[in-house]
Amino acid sequence: MAALTATPLSAAPKNLLVVTTTTGFRHSSIPNLEKVLAQLGQQSGEFTVDYVHQPPGRQGDPVWQQALKDALQKLSPESLKNYDGVVFASTTGDLPIPDPQGLVDWLKAGHAFIGIHSASDTFHKWPEYAQMLGGEFKGHGAQVGVECLNEDPQHPANAHLGKTWTIALEEIYEFKNYDPAKVHDLLILDKHPQNKAPGHFPVTWSKPFGTGKIFYTSLGHREDLIDTDPELKDRKNSIEISKAYQQHILGGIEWALGLKAKP
Repeated sequence: MAALTATPLSAAPKNLLVVTTTTGFRHSSIPNLEKVLAQLGQQSGEFTVDYVHQPPGRQGDPVWQQALKDALQKLSPESLKNYDGVVFASTTGDLPIPDPQGLVDWLKAGHAFIGIHSASDTFHKWPEYAQMLGGEFKGHGAQVGVECLNEDPQHPANAHLGKTWTIALEEIYEFKNYDPAKVHDLLILDKHPQNKAPGHFPVTWSKPFGTGKIFYTSLGHREDLIDTDPELKDRKNSIEISKAYQQHILGGIEWALGLKAKP
């Protein structure tokens, strides 16, 4: 009689909290990011998404400010117990989160942080945030086409890309408080995006943080980079480029959540 073997149950999906609040510039592509992150979770079956949305009303109004504080209570240490990771998707400004040190401690204790695009243009008055993230937004020029160099083809965020990844048009950030020795570069440029001077210009990186993991990509400004919707107006990036971007984000999330490791 053949021995019975147990069939392992599928692991329960991880829980991600997606924060898209802003007190500075607000990107028009935020709704696309919110939609795509939900789709990636649903299609992969690997994670669910909950949101901290921008409150309605006029930014800066006292009632709005209180509503923002209330919405950000989901980042309190007590609430974070419900999540495995946090995504800052094009956040900007100094967000009134309830307990900054509590968030840092939670991340160091083995949780995931995924930063997209202007997540690096957030908390400029909180130096520990830039240290945690690995870099801080300095500025950007006009949107350009770029050829990103794949620095780690075995990383889940990059495994689908070739040695280079050409993006037709995107807003490319420059950084301060960035040290390549303190991060694991995933995508870089070897030429300045504007003047083409040779150098080392980071685009995407990952890093450990305590026993937690940080994944950050500066890519994600344009709707037609994020979204595969063929009806988007004035598309400059092909749908194939958008699919590659979505796979890049998914791989970064999977790595940060510990769902996929490097070989």
